[in-house]
Amino acid sequence: MNYRHSFHAGNSADVVKHSLLIALVRALQHKQSALTLIDTHAGCGLYDLYGDQAQRTGESTEGVLRAFVDENPLLDDYRAAVQAVNEGVEPRLYPGSPKILAQLLRPQDLLILNEKHPEDVRSLRAAMRGTSAAVHERDAYEFWLAMLPPRTPRGVVLVDPPYEQTDERARITTTLAAAYRKWAHGVMVVWYPLKDRAMHLRWKDQLRKLGIPKLLCVEHWLYDSDQPGIYNGAGLFIVNPPYAFTLALPPLLEVLRAALAPEGHNGEITSVWLGD
Repeated sequence: MNYRHSFHAGNSADVVKHSLLIALVRALQHKQSALTLIDTHAGCGLYDLYGDQAQRTGESTEGVLRAFVDENPLLDDYRAAVQAVNEGVEPRLYPGSPKILAQLLRPQDLLILNEKHPEDVRSLRAAMRGTSAAVHERDAYEFWLAMLPPRTPRGVVLVDPPYEQTDERARITTTLAAAYRKWAHGVMVVWYPLKDRAMHLRWKDQLRKLGIPKLLCVEHWLYDSDQPGIYNGAGLFIVNPPYAFTLALPPLLEVLRAALAPEGHNGEITSVWLGD
């Protein structure tokens, strides 16, 4: 499945991913000690919702634009992050994870980004100009392991690949196992699209066998039943989520489900521990 960021900017998956990413970093920042925020597949950093690639799918109408119509205060932090890169009331630009993470930085925090695609990394460097972010152009999985453990005692690694390669899930599984051995107390987040339920269940079983005690699985299924052959939603595997994050998660998930449910569907969004 090809999930190039620029074609899907601001869709329902971005709303869930970025809402939870903001909540996760905010929860970690309850402590004053420094964080290192690492993005292994950073993309372009900033996306034009009226550009050719985003308009080709039009997915932002079912994602960020729905979130802006919804008035629930639990989405205020997410809306503020999007509004920060826009001038008008309705968003025309969408911040990728690098721009959102940059907004969350405190003086003591570090942001390290990586993007292998030559065209995208040029766009990323332009988008991050004026920030303190370090930008790398390396293989994402080599970079992931090379960055661990980070210089600060605490941190977050975000792994958000396009799933262009048939072995993407296998590489994630292998690298996650190695990363956990190097940094067992670290917080790591892996994003994935949901298309084939049977394949996904097999992957979850493989991850469960890694024996990571605190591995949370958050899944957002858009439709009330599987829609064969199309994108059905997305999820996040989160290693070592902080207690403050998991405590606040249920009401945020319900707001996201309600805001993003397609017409005629209730949708489903769940969080379960895979390590139990």
